[in-house]
Amino acid sequence: MNLKRYTQEFRYNIKLAVPVIIGLIGHTLVQLIDNIMVGQLGTAELAAVSLGNSFVFIAMSLGIGFSTAITPLAAEADSTGNKTKNNALFFNSLVLCTTLGLILSLVVWFAKPLLYQMGQPEEVVALALPYLFWVSMSLFPLVIFQAFKQFCDGLSFTRPSMYATLTGNLVNVILNYLLIFGIGFFPEMGVEGAAIGTIVSRLTMVIFILIYMYKDSRFQHFITSLSFKRYEVEYLKKITKLGFPSALQMFFEVGFFTAAIWMSGLLGKNPQAANQIALNLSSMTYMVAMGLGVAAMIRVGNQLGRNNFVELRRIAISIFLLIFLLDLVFCIGFLMFNNWLPYIYLDTGNTADLKNSIEVIGLAASLLIISAFFQISDGLQAVVLGALRGLQDVNIPAGIVFFAYIIFGLPLSISLGFIIDWGVVGIWIGLLSGLTASAILLLWRFQYLTKKRILLNS
Repeated sequence: MNLKRYTQEFRYNIKLAVPVIIGLIGHTLVQLIDNIMVGQLGTAELAAVSLGNSFVFIAMSLGIGFSTAITPLAAEADSTGNKTKNNALFFNSLVLCTTLGLILSLVVWFAKPLLYQMGQPEEVVALALPYLFWVSMSLFPLVIFQAFKQFCDGLSFTRPSMYATLTGNLVNVILNYLLIFGIGFFPEMGVEGAAIGTIVSRLTMVIFILIYMYKDSRFQHFITSLSFKRYEVEYLKKITKLGFPSALQMFFEVGFFTAAIWMSGLLGKNPQAANQIALNLSSMTYMVAMGLGVAAMIRVGNQLGRNNFVELRRIAISIFLLIFLLDLVFCIGFLMFNNWLPYIYLDTGNTADLKNSIEVIGLAASLLIISAFFQISDGLQAVVLGALRGLQDVNIPAGIVFFAYIIFGLPLSISLGFIIDWGVVGIWIGLLSGLTASAILLLWRFQYLTKKRILLNS
């Protein structure tokens, strides 16, 4: 195997992925800061944010997953230089994402009473309700933003969404600080203040990227040509055909991790808070895989448009190799610092809550050891999914993800966590197993599909 054939693509892969990664890490960094700020209020508040977000993450997965269909379609049209096709794609993508964002916001808002039916600690539910009210409304601008982001990504311009996300993140951090703790003339709102910061920041992201595209000559014609005359059922069907299975893929994965949040809550507020710490830290490194997954989607989509499957396969494997090496570094980092990282989240100087804080830190440190080992599996499955979306292969991967997470991983988490009584550690071993199964099966699917396409075109 000539590694140089693959490593020579590293520079361009990184160049394409870095703006996406920065935007995603910036977004996750805000969640990290949210959790650190809220964690200063106590373990119950931290658990409340985790519980509230669990509902939002499920809806968000459908919105973001659906919008990922826009990127390979835009990349394919861009590779052929068809601007008329991309203009129509852009408008119809906005129509679908606006409609979906509104629906998801309303569904989560009306689902709030379910918090009382989930066996979660009453103290946590009471704090989660007002938080969920505001965060559910933030789904509407978020899904609209995704339409802009995924379209720009598909044109290989990944910087606009990065700038928009970083601007929104700055707004979020400032508002969180002012509203959580009540600085100056701002009221002290606790976890509810964090939620208000989230909705304002997401509105800021939409406004920023709209203005950016209008001012930039490379995108201006997409904004100025927006018109209902471009409403075409054909495009709506095409986006939905790719978007629905992609949404299911992300829904199954997020649902898997959300189930871990709920199961941790059944064990008590401290296991739930520990789960939130480990999950938040793992999300930071996962953003690198997500960014490279977007790069895979774009580059594979370009080669699909050119019908060059030999080059497509080589480029995709180069991205798989890159994420493997990066996740190996993350794995080592988590193993080295697992006992130290949880201290970032909790105030051990708070003597009134010291016993709970120490328990949470100990549990989180154990979970980070498991998280270290699923860095590689999680990263690979994310990037391979991106490559398969670039190939516009979404139905079989959706079935693979469903099997790996819901049929295999989830029952294992329940068995180890509650029947064998390993608690939150058992739940996370189930997560590791599901992610590993997903990575192996998706890699097999990519190998099979690309070899078949190469043979058919030879």
